[in-house]
Amino acid sequence: MPSTCFLRSLAAALCVLFAAASYAQAPASYPVKPVRIVIPFGTGGTNIMARWLAPKLSEVFGHTFVVDPRLGAGGNIGNEFVARSAPDGYTLLIAPPGLVFSPFLYKRTGYDPLRDFTPIALLGSIPNVMAVHPSVPARGLRDVIELARRQPGKLSYGSGGIGSTNHLAMESLKSMAKLDIVHVPYKGATLALVDLISGQVDIVVVAVSSVSQYIKDGKLRGIATLSAKRSAVLPDLPSSAEAGQPSFVMDNWYGFYGPAGLPRDIVERLNAEAVKVMKRPDTRERLGRQGMELFPSDPPFLAALVQSEYARFGKIVSDARLVPQ
Repeated sequence: MPSTCFLRSLAAALCVLFAAASYAQAPASYPVKPVRIVIPFGTGGTNIMARWLAPKLSEVFGHTFVVDPRLGAGGNIGNEFVARSAPDGYTLLIAPPGLVFSPFLYKRTGYDPLRDFTPIALLGSIPNVMAVHPSVPARGLRDVIELARRQPGKLSYGSGGIGSTNHLAMESLKSMAKLDIVHVPYKGATLALVDLISGQVDIVVVAVSSVSQYIKDGKLRGIATLSAKRSAVLPDLPSSAEAGQPSFVMDNWYGFYGPAGLPRDIVERLNAEAVKVMKRPDTRERLGRQGMELFPSDPPFLAALVQSEYARFGKIVSDARLVPQ
């Protein structure tokens, strides 16, 4: 996921493209009944973000915002459910980057990320970190690249499975640097991390919140934060940009959406209140402890990001020659 700096520059360049988007008109009063916030994954940053935001919005709007997990198919079940829901403001979605890249990995997702959703706000992100087992003779990203070039096919990396963010991160590096590193897929990034600690694989890219303590304890060696800037959780770890690979960016960013055609005044109200929640000191303190970086945006900002990331992930999947399942 793009860092804060990347997102700001992206917004400046692209938001104008979406400034004239048209919306339907909403009912005079909203909401008049409970609102569901669908999440396509039951754990991780999506779940954390939704369960923090929902009760805060309930307080503001005077009606309950309920977190509704719709799990399975790599997030496609929840995403499709919202895409096919009525655009009345009572079914919303918080989703990570998989919303954007799933159409490149599945023959059928049931939705189009560019047409079937109304962007409400980008909420924030959790940076990913590349870590290696201490036995790997590499202390920085340049070392990893040089080692892989000297010994093609010898290094291995674990991921949360084909098409996961950590898989696509490593495939993007392999493509950019022309490397031969063996992919070992797992049923979840946590299992890949366990095998990294035991030395069964050499490299894993994983959320900073999952790996930071192992790095601090010396059980793993941090290589880089895959961002344009360092993470506050691991401030001594260089960013990929500092390590000479500014395009090697892969954060877990979280967008807030409704179905396509969501009325403009509902979008504006939801955006205004979500942004207020994300800017609250207690939000920044609580979510910041879990590695989240918060930079809530207006709807055109998220719309521009979705379009940019759609193009970027399409190239990553194409370069990696991944076949849709």
